[in-house]
Amino acid sequence: MNQTLTIGLPRIHAEAGEKRDFLPEFVAGLEKNGAQVILEYGYGSGMGFSESDYLSLAPSVVFAPCPETFRQDYVLVTRCPRDEDLCIMRPNACLISMLHFPTRPQRVNLLRSLEIEAISLDSIKDDNGRRLVENLQAVAWNGIEAAFETLRSVFPSPGFESPDRRPIRITLLGAGAVGIHVLRAAICYGNYALWHELASRGVPGALVTALEYDTTRIKWIMMSILSETDVLVDATQRLDPGLPVIPNEWIAVMPQHAVLLDLSVDPYACDGDPVYVKGIEGIPQGNLDQYMFAPDDPAYEAVPSCVPTTHRRYAVSCYSWPGVHPKECMEIYGSQIRPIMRNIIERGGIQNIKPNGRYFERAIGRAMLSRWNADV
Repeated sequence: MNQTLTIGLPRIHAEAGEKRDFLPEFVAGLEKNGAQVILEYGYGSGMGFSESDYLSLAPSVVFAPCPETFRQDYVLVTRCPRDEDLCIMRPNACLISMLHFPTRPQRVNLLRSLEIEAISLDSIKDDNGRRLVENLQAVAWNGIEAAFETLRSVFPSPGFESPDRRPIRITLLGAGAVGIHVLRAAICYGNYALWHELASRGVPGALVTALEYDTTRIKWIMMSILSETDVLVDATQRLDPGLPVIPNEWIAVMPQHAVLLDLSVDPYACDGDPVYVKGIEGIPQGNLDQYMFAPDDPAYEAVPSCVPTTHRRYAVSCYSWPGVHPKECMEIYGSQIRPIMRNIIERGGIQNIKPNGRYFERAIGRAMLSRWNADV
């Protein structure tokens, strides 16, 4: 008889605004599939759930201190835990999280040094390369909503809500999986109610210009576009994350009220090899506690010294845009992750997953750290 798999679900110990925990229905599904689930004390409380909400649907769930959740066979959490928490995990245990292998080489090295297997949720893809665990619509809509909230507060005379203003000009860098959602969100200001209200009053809408690499690398064209841009959106996936799409010096030509929206949320890493910078050079890295930054915000001073910040505008950046609305986010992630966890549990563990097996086994195999090669 196969040994029961234990799954630890810790809370995310990041900024106070990070409240995302899996919902009671998802936890009940893990138990129903045959796993023993250990939740950290206070799990779900950020979204208004109590221990009784989980126990009523999953009566065998155990609540324990945070370190105990990291001592289980599997640890499941949407954001990567702190290094000190990873060091609690047992060798050969498996971490399941958003790990972003390609842009987090230090994280990869740490996990391998600890002999931890890992499944990167952002690397779980179908046979055509489409991500199976993602909330890209929320990335686009939440980010655009925040950008327009900022723009409304600083838009020059006659004001954002005036019928006499010109159309809002949005420049979109990248028209891939995230960019497609940005196009729809941008023409609606990221807020259907606001869009309908302004449209009913005859307020001009938005003009969206989507740019790909062949245009963004030509300076004289970009200077003309940026000089008339109200909202600049980075939704790129760069082949070389060490090179910005928009160098800081180009920002100098943008209107003073312009908003720079970071949806790619690539990190700054100046002391590594390779070096990583954001697509829009010089903007701060935000989180769920603060994702809107005025040009004089102290956060600009926290940008690594190797990155120029001379030219500043209003910046909007968040490490995890879906987390702005945590319950809605976890409903989506839960539905996407449920079949992944069911396959692992039913097969008796990750060691029994066949990378060339059935649909979900193939998808899981592509996301395993033991099979990931940075050079491929």
